Amino acid sequence: MEDDRLPVPGSVQPGLFERMRQELRLRHYSPRTERAYVTWARRFIAYHQRRHPRELGAEAVEQFLSALVCERGLGASSHQQALCALVFLYTSVLNMQAPWVENLARPKRSQHLPVVLSREEARAILARMQGPAQLMASLLYGSGLRLLECARLRVKDLDFAARQIVVRKARAAKTA
Repeated sequence: MEDDRLPVPGSVQPGLFERMRQELRLRHYSPRTERAYVTWARRFIAYHQRRHPRELGAEAVEQFLSALVCERGLGASSHQQALCALVFLYTSVLNMQAPWVENLARPKRSQHLPVVLSREEARAILARMQGPAQLMASLLYGSGLRLLECARLRVKDLDFAARQIVVRKARAAKTA
């Protein structure tokens, strides 16, 4: 397991993954995105027999992404996340130009219509639930909260008089 401590001034340069974490934190990416990006970078390096990304280029990235789709059956959104992680690695961590990104093939996202429950179906499901699960499901259904936003709610976030819910660390409030 890699040491996650920040480097002491005057010490040895931080490793590639630690530098990647520092850049992600500097740009206020979420901890979950940080974990995902570092994982994709690790997988990319492992796929190419632990060669440093500076030694690899567009062909290596394309080969890796292609293998993810063809051999592992990766979906379009995961493919996009892996691509974004590698672009971040090259441009923000290694400070290398990545003009080849534009030429990479990307899988098409499926065009599925979302399945929406009718009011009666939603009521039937909520009626069969109980306890905290019912409360959370009702909040999700009635307010449009995301699951993590609902899980982070506290009693003091509910304002019954104003009929408002205060959402902290909302996904839409992420700064770039």
